[in-house]
Amino acid sequence: MKLIDWLRQEEFSLTLSSGFFGFFAHTGILTVLEEEKLMPRRVMGASSGALAGACWAAGINSIDLRNILFDLKRQDFWDPGFGLGLLKGQKFRDKLTDILPVETFEECQIPLALSAYDIRSKQTLSLNSGALGPAIYASCAIPLMFQPIEIDDYKFLDGGLKDRPALASAKKGERIFFHHIASKSSWRNKDAPSIQIPKRENLASLAIYDLPRSGPTKLDVGQEAYQRAYFAMRRALNMELLDNNIYIAG
Repeated sequence: MKLIDWLRQEEFSLTLSSGFFGFFAHTGILTVLEEEKLMPRRVMGASSGALAGACWAAGINSIDLRNILFDLKRQDFWDPGFGLGLLKGQKFRDKLTDILPVETFEECQIPLALSAYDIRSKQTLSLNSGALGPAIYASCAIPLMFQPIEIDDYKFLDGGLKDRPALASAKKGERIFFHHIASKSSWRNKDAPSIQIPKRENLASLAIYDLPRSGPTKLDVGQEAYQRAYFAMRRALNMELLDNNIYIAG
């Protein structure tokens, strides 16, 4: 079965993995889904996937989101300060307040759940109600780069720490399309279970390899990552799923 047929066959949930500044590539995927009117019943995300997925679910269309990301400057989120991380994160949270069209999960156009790691319990929690901006920040708070945030007596860091595929809230048997950002982190073992595509009933995945790696000092590279992910997704739609997976070069 081709991916496009799988997506059209029945309703599906969308999950977007963590992956440093992978929100550029995720937005390329969202653009294709939007163009093809392949809208998910709900969205899940961790870290970069939480940022892209939450903005989209909140009502920012993919082209507007692309333009926001293309205009992003380092000074928009760079606010060093003393604490358990280089950046205080206030500029990041202020930026989210500026761009989000809604304030809460309950106001999102598409139901949304974000994975975040609670430092105290050492567990991944699914955030799906209440204030949206702080929850996005919590899921995106890369250790050592961003300082953790407290929400309702929990202290959160990056949701990708223990849940890269952002499946913490997935229901048994839920039909899921998963966009996997292949890890390029030098400290990760390439065979680590945490960065493998999960084996799960009713999950179809797309993994795009060799995408350029963006970051705080290479934000311009994100535009190329978006374009390559967009065209890879376009090609992938007409590819056959092999064991419910598609692997493609960007």
